[in-house]
Amino acid sequence: MDYLKTVVPSQLMAERGSNLVVINPGSANVRMGFASQDVPFNIPHCIARHINPQEGKELKFSVRDQMLNCRASSSQNAERESAYDIIAALMKIPFLDEELPSPNQPLPPKMGRVDGFSLQQSRDDNKFTWTNVTERSIKPSTSIDRSVYKGAEEDTPPSTSGDGNGHDFEENKYKEMIFGEDALKIPPSESYCLSRPIRRGHFNVSHNYSLHQVLEDLRTIWNWILTEKLHINPRDRGLYSAILVLGETFDNREIKEMMSIVLHDLGFSTAVVHQEALAAAFGNGLSTACVVNIGAQVTQVVCVEDGVALPHTALALPYGGDDISRCLLWVQRRHHTWPNFQTDPVSKPIDMLMLNKIKESYSQIRSGTFDAVTIVHSYDNERSAGHQKTRLSALNVPPMGLLYPRVLVPEEYPPPPRSWFHDYDDMLEDTWQTSDSLYPSGNGGYGMWDNYPMFPTRLKKFDNIGLVEAIVSSVLSTGRVDLQRKLFCSIQLVGGAASTAGLAPVLEQRILNKIPANQSVERVEVLQSRTYPLFVPWKGGVILGVLDTGRDAWIHREDWIKNGVHIGSGRKYKDSYFLQAQVMCYYNI
Repeated sequence: MDYLKTVVPSQLMAERGSNLVVINPGSANVRMGFASQDVPFNIPHCIARHINPQEGKELKFSVRDQMLNCRASSSQNAERESAYDIIAALMKIPFLDEELPSPNQPLPPKMGRVDGFSLQQSRDDNKFTWTNVTERSIKPSTSIDRSVYKGAEEDTPPSTSGDGNGHDFEENKYKEMIFGEDALKIPPSESYCLSRPIRRGHFNVSHNYSLHQVLEDLRTIWNWILTEKLHINPRDRGLYSAILVLGETFDNREIKEMMSIVLHDLGFSTAVVHQEALAAAFGNGLSTACVVNIGAQVTQVVCVEDGVALPHTALALPYGGDDISRCLLWVQRRHHTWPNFQTDPVSKPIDMLMLNKIKESYSQIRSGTFDAVTIVHSYDNERSAGHQKTRLSALNVPPMGLLYPRVLVPEEYPPPPRSWFHDYDDMLEDTWQTSDSLYPSGNGGYGMWDNYPMFPTRLKKFDNIGLVEAIVSSVLSTGRVDLQRKLFCSIQLVGGAASTAGLAPVLEQRILNKIPANQSVERVEVLQSRTYPLFVPWKGGVILGVLDTGRDAWIHREDWIKNGVHIGSGRKYKDSYFLQAQVMCYYNI
């Protein structure tokens, strides 16, 4: 303890963090890195596998988790239009039939425009290149069938190696797997299937995406990051420990499956699970806070008191940054400002990548009309990405969807096979099983989580309330006036969308107005994050791992394999109660 009092924090991180790997998986991205790093690698959580075309059948780029119905219903469109009108009135945005000033006219005091176009940006945007899906391989001449190259492209003929003996030949072959952002930039004509193992805070299990394949994709993606980004040889993984920083939406079986991947498949010596909200509080140096984690596809609200997450305050909202990006496209098409491009963020991941960049660059919450001039790309032509300079309108509407979620229409997913939900060796199933689900089936498309075994007191689920109502409900559920006052003055925003300009002051004002009059709360404050909000939970995992000297909650690889897994019978657990007590120790304090 005397050493901990005198050591410099950076020295402590370097000494104890060199063999700690912190993994923070999300629906859109996974953040992974050594505890000794300042920031982690932030990599799209996806994998594209090559599909061999069948004879006489041409295959193109596809997305495995394609939605059943990507179009909003008539009732959803009516609700969205109504929500837009409310936001437009509040933000003093002119309606479509009202005359807007031309670009050359001076702007009224309540209007603003950002000229996002510059010559340098034009050069940078035109540098886009599709992912090269082929790689060179050398084969002995005896194993090469000359007929293979008869129909090949003329610019990639086989060539002899440089050793002069003429026995080895080079050929181009398709990469079997492509990861990260490269997977999002695969040309549409290439026969690859893109998979995302996590969607809306859960395993992306469906009729077309089995649990076995989800786990295999998770293992493959994480193994690639460890090998290619962190440069950890698989033979040396036993010298490292892993910290899993997981969101509140994951349930016990999903957590146990990820623990099996880390310890059994990836070969770490020890591992521990930390709750994302708790890690976020520690990441900003707080012991008590109302943590609001605005992820790509799920928003979570959890209150933390004296370093303990309060399970009865946890709420999950089925929307996030990706929904804001899709709303941005809808708003532009509503205002007829989007070019005549076939932009489809659902079936074309590269379009979602573009929309996310536009959202991060220009969307903000402010009063009055807010426009921006930028470049919009079309990726329909593989030879050259088309682009057009355009002025986007009402850029302050999409982020207001966090407060008025009816303007955000989530995608619809096919239900998973019912057999996936049964874990017959789970000793807690009889005690904890409930018909509660993450998203009620009344919210079209989310019936896939009906009758899922969840912790009834750990997570509350809502689908039509905004962020303000969720925060007020979470804080007031603590039931203690002194704690409520402290939490309302310690609201912490984390996640990618937490960086939205103008969000914090709007939340402060609206939360204060939303608190019932009989509650003696006079001040609301959203604390400024000490680092980039997206990396705060990961950084908190680093702090928890480095300061955990006793490691009482850490699970050893041998114990997990011996006591937790039936060898040869898949991923079933012998002593679920014992393992649950370890894996969920931070959820059930």
